[in-house]
Amino acid sequence: MGPGPVNAHPRVLRAMSADLLGQFDPEFTTYMNEVMALYRAVFQTENRWTFLIDGTARAGIEAALVSLIEPGATVLLVRSGRFGLLLSEIVERCGGSIVTVDAEWGEVVPMAAIAEAVATHKPAVVACVHGDTSTTMAQPLDGLGDICRAHGALSYVDATATLGGMAVETDTWGADIVTGGLQKCMGGPSGSAPITISDRAAEFIFARRHTEKGIARDDLAQGGRARIGSNYFDLAMVMDYWGEKRLNHHTEATTMLYGARECARIVLGEGLEARFARHAAAGRAMTAGLRGMGLTVYGDDTHRMANVTGVYIPEGVDGEAVRRRMREDFEIEIGTAFGPLQGRIWRIGAMGYNAMKHKVLITLGALEAVLRAEGFAVKSGAGVDAALEAWSC
Repeated sequence: MGPGPVNAHPRVLRAMSADLLGQFDPEFTTYMNEVMALYRAVFQTENRWTFLIDGTARAGIEAALVSLIEPGATVLLVRSGRFGLLLSEIVERCGGSIVTVDAEWGEVVPMAAIAEAVATHKPAVVACVHGDTSTTMAQPLDGLGDICRAHGALSYVDATATLGGMAVETDTWGADIVTGGLQKCMGGPSGSAPITISDRAAEFIFARRHTEKGIARDDLAQGGRARIGSNYFDLAMVMDYWGEKRLNHHTEATTMLYGARECARIVLGEGLEARFARHAAAGRAMTAGLRGMGLTVYGDDTHRMANVTGVYIPEGVDGEAVRRRMREDFEIEIGTAFGPLQGRIWRIGAMGYNAMKHKVLITLGALEAVLRAEGFAVKSGAGVDAALEAWSC
């Protein structure tokens, strides 16, 4: 019950036990096409270029940024937590020139501030994080695409922590590239990064196409812009691999594709609105339960992520001792924190297969018992009672 990874859905684990297929076996390429169609629905987009990057969620982030950012290009980063700072690290390695619009940890950046920064700096790319689990806040993104298009910028959104649990409205936002992960709300293991790319971004990326010599073909025209600075994360080649050309770029992570496919089937089988409502109920109940125990919840409710809740460690309580007892006595993991929040808050998740009423209640009951054992006065049953009441609100 931490901020991710979380328990994978049993159906996903069963799907991953299937035998391997060759990456150009007709049965397997059919699965690839199914994955593209399934994730269009998950990303709420019509984008043709919607597929998987082999690697953890960070592989998707890096593939997007290294393929969008040419050396020396101005990149505007929207930052309010650890994972906004991660974007800075990657952009620096891509040779981008960084400008930022920042908010304090626990806050979000107003869209008006983003608009002002884009108008001032005229960036080539605007990059941001939808839900930053380091602060448990969700950045509003309505209007982002319109702002970027008005000034000729491409936009990137990291939706690792929200895909499958909160609305990731790719087309409504007008985002050019959005990436996600499986290990949080999608209910799968880490190791595959769903990605969706607009036609506008695809045109730019193909203008940077530089197919490696050993697999170059006459039907793959080379681009005139700067070559993408990574071979493995070169989206131009990866898109030619997933598309009709079936470029032999890399060996597909077959087992992970099986898992990603099943994740999407489960999400869409439940229905996006029902799934979002379940995550919202779990987050609402967790927040109410923590407050019911007399704890102080971190951040503001208006922008709180549905799937992870930050809570201050009570004064005089050893936060790591609580986490250890939760793990050893109840086999429940809750998260620590990063940067300025390290040692100050716990981060408790309720996402994917774990965004269930009984798991929220068991977690709160266990935390109550551990806090009492650590000397913090808690009214018996108060957290569970508050969570039960909040679940159905």
